[in-house]
Amino acid sequence: MEEKIKLLHERRKLVEAGGGEKRIAEQHSKGKQTARERLREFIDPGSFIELDVFVQTGLENAEDVGINNPGEGVVTGYGTVDGRPVYIYAQDFTVAGGSLGEMHAAKICKVMDLAMKTGAPCIGLNDSGGARIQEGVKALNGFGEIFYRNTIASGVIPQISVIMGPCAGGAVYSPAITDFIFMVENTSQMFITGPQVIKAVTGEEVSSEALGGAQTHNEISGVAHFKTADESECFAKIRELLSYLPANNLEDAPVFAAEEPLLDALELSTIIPENPNKPYDVREIIIRVVDGSRFFEVHQFFAKNVVVGFARLGGRSVGIVANQAAVMAGVLDINASDKIARFVRFCDCFNIPLLTFVDVPGYLPGVNQEYGGIIRHGAKVLYAYSEATVPKISVILRKAYGGSYIAMSAHCLRADWAIAWPTAEIAVMGPEGAANIVYRKEIEAAENPKAERLARVQEYRDLYSNPYIAAARGWVDDIIDPRETRSRLLKGLEMLATKQEDRPRKKHGNIPL
Repeated sequence: MEEKIKLLHERRKLVEAGGGEKRIAEQHSKGKQTARERLREFIDPGSFIELDVFVQTGLENAEDVGINNPGEGVVTGYGTVDGRPVYIYAQDFTVAGGSLGEMHAAKICKVMDLAMKTGAPCIGLNDSGGARIQEGVKALNGFGEIFYRNTIASGVIPQISVIMGPCAGGAVYSPAITDFIFMVENTSQMFITGPQVIKAVTGEEVSSEALGGAQTHNEISGVAHFKTADESECFAKIRELLSYLPANNLEDAPVFAAEEPLLDALELSTIIPENPNKPYDVREIIIRVVDGSRFFEVHQFFAKNVVVGFARLGGRSVGIVANQAAVMAGVLDINASDKIARFVRFCDCFNIPLLTFVDVPGYLPGVNQEYGGIIRHGAKVLYAYSEATVPKISVILRKAYGGSYIAMSAHCLRADWAIAWPTAEIAVMGPEGAANIVYRKEIEAAENPKAERLARVQEYRDLYSNPYIAAARGWVDDIIDPRETRSRLLKGLEMLATKQEDRPRKKHGNIPL
């Protein structure tokens, strides 16, 4: 028995050593931790249980201790984060560059299957050189098995991808299917084809960082949702994100003790400028309404003309969507539409109520937007809000014009409760454009057309571009003092806590992708 136990410890020690001291030192020199170091930092101490420790390709003699690729280049298992179960895999770049082969993929698939069976989030720490070329089609099949599981798990359990090194070729599509992608500045890269291939095919020269780094995918492509300065900050942000999410689609998110905002609600009446064309930061409103004035923003650096993220009201998680008047006047464009639709659908998947703060003057005009498919992309927002069955509350802060007013969770898309501030302007179009059409003859006939136009713009704003016309038809449920926003939202969410809504039986809808 002692000899067998000795062999067990010997084998385990070899696996845990990964690629050896030299390769571990190389990993550290790049500012990166090893797979096991990352797990030790992220998972609650003492809670991690490793799976498939001794998986090994081509083992025929059980007494052969020599291991070519310890652990097959990936560490898999389960543990807890802040006391809540998670399943996780961490690719080990010190072993064959973290490359994915048949058994590497099988280990990942097993942990994904267990996450689905037990209803717990699945987190992937990606740090891989790509497919293990020498395994050929076996590696490709492994990728396919992972992609399929990502798809089946979508909307059932939260899936989080963390890019902590290279992620190239077909490997990028697993993170792309998951719910959230985190990247670390200067060490994370994602791309389908690398700089060398691009140069050979198109003649373009670009660095790996410029092509697929954290800044690129957070600000330009929108592929990633979060970027962090280092791995420790990354793990802290993942923990915070998990605190807002349920373990699966049949549960509710954790409930915390309610906290009053740290900032004064009385200031809500002064944030929106008197001049309706002046900008302001909508986050200044959000943090005066939510618990502890804490707002966890998602996609912070992409499509900044809208803001999305998580907060708590009365201790319960809510998803927030808001037009950002400080950027492009808060208009909807292609990227903003995609950002909103994806976030709304995630919240609906996981029973997280939606709060929408509306200040939208319309869709962004322009040839590039039309050629880029603003019709198709804008339709995604309409579809996502209409499809969502979670409690939906909208607060109209200022502008709510035309089709964009409908898109931002209007009553006609089945918002459960719509309230407006006295500053709300709800109309087919802005007063300036409407006056030019409605009062065209009067303006042209006036002795001073410029002064007449200004007067007519104000007349239209006073008579039609206000919340009272919509309230008279029941399309706005109430017009409130801005300082009462938090208390009204709390009561609204309480009223909607037991909401149930049935939809026609169907396999699934056909969202305009």
